[in-house]
Amino acid sequence: MRITQDQLIKWFQEYYQSYGVVPALNKVRDKSISCPVIHNTIVRKFGSWNNALKAAGLPLFVKPILAKEVVCCNCGEVFYKQRHRLQEGKPDFCSNSCAATYKNCHKNQGTRRSKLEDWLEEQLLKLYPELEIHFNRKDAINAELDIYIPSLNLAFELNGIFHYEPIYGAEKLASIQNNDKRKFQACLEKGIELAFINCSQQKKFKKYTSQKYLHIITSIINSKVSEEA
Repeated sequence: MRITQDQLIKWFQEYYQSYGVVPALNKVRDKSISCPVIHNTIVRKFGSWNNALKAAGLPLFVKPILAKEVVCCNCGEVFYKQRHRLQEGKPDFCSNSCAATYKNCHKNQGTRRSKLEDWLEEQLLKLYPELEIHFNRKDAINAELDIYIPSLNLAFELNGIFHYEPIYGAEKLASIQNNDKRKFQACLEKGIELAFINCSQQKKFKKYTSQKYLHIITSIINSKVSEEA
């Protein structure tokens, strides 16, 4: 349905009034509307209004005629999503934060795994076909563990250089290290032995340089199996 300039003016008058603002929306010579929040801004398209609203700290304006009422798959909040952004069969999220939280909680495999992790998974499944081994899952401690063997209460974290050096700044490094500490504490509370493996020396994946990490993991697994026997 085509939206007329008068409809747009009326909708925005109602919208601003609901937030305690009484603007004077006047059509100007070039059929644009002068923004009542950022007075020196002239907007010509619907999207430009939302940019002005965002800059002013007001919620974005979306009318049902342009959007469909949907429910956020993560938090359950009801919100309007523009119709051209709706994708059949895909979940809807009210924010990027909700989308990231949902995807992290519902994934069975890590989406940003290293070649080392892929190779280690392949080798461990060949070496221990009788063991149930989980890779990059969150079901044990509600946080992702790189490798987890439930029957042995044993887990491994493969820590690259980002866990030891401030590649993206001191604040990011502190956040990563705090996350490692939380994982260790969560495993401790669940009776899971967590081993951190320092992989920071491997700058580029090579099978021959990866053998030492595989040897560390298999040595610990074999030791635990012997204890259980």
